[in-house]
Amino acid sequence: MKVLWAPWRIEYITKERESGCVFCDTPNKDDDRKNLILYRGKTCFIILNRYPYTNGHLMAVPYKHTNDLNNLSTEERAELLDLTIKSKNALGVMKPNGFNIGMNLGKVAGAGIDDHLHFHIVPRWDGDTNFMPVLGSVKVMPEYLDQTYDKLIEALESN
Repeated sequence: MKVLWAPWRIEYITKERESGCVFCDTPNKDDDRKNLILYRGKTCFIILNRYPYTNGHLMAVPYKHTNDLNNLSTEERAELLDLTIKSKNALGVMKPNGFNIGMNLGKVAGAGIDDHLHFHIVPRWDGDTNFMPVLGSVKVMPEYLDQTYDKLIEALESN
């Protein structure tokens, strides 16, 4: 039997959960690259998912801490959708064949962070779902996060 290693994943599985909200705390830190923030808007920001479903998995997040879409102003809603579209467009540099774009509202709906709403923008490629996750419980990630960050920061700055 062959063994595949995904050591980056153990950090997520075993790390102590910090108090506070990652989507409120991260934008207050200085090093955008280290914190994977790709773009800062007036009311929302784009961040690369540290524990992605696929390479290039982005999230568009309002600065306002809320889990209810009704609590966002018209301006916040508009920018959240604009940054979701901007994310999708930037991901074009990765040549995906499609996208999953959506929001999980509440734990039962699959939200890992259920107290601060956010859109997931997930690039997809033909054949990216195969026997590995099904039989081996392993997801193969072909690129490091810092390499993906470099591709996407350039794409976001150019559009």
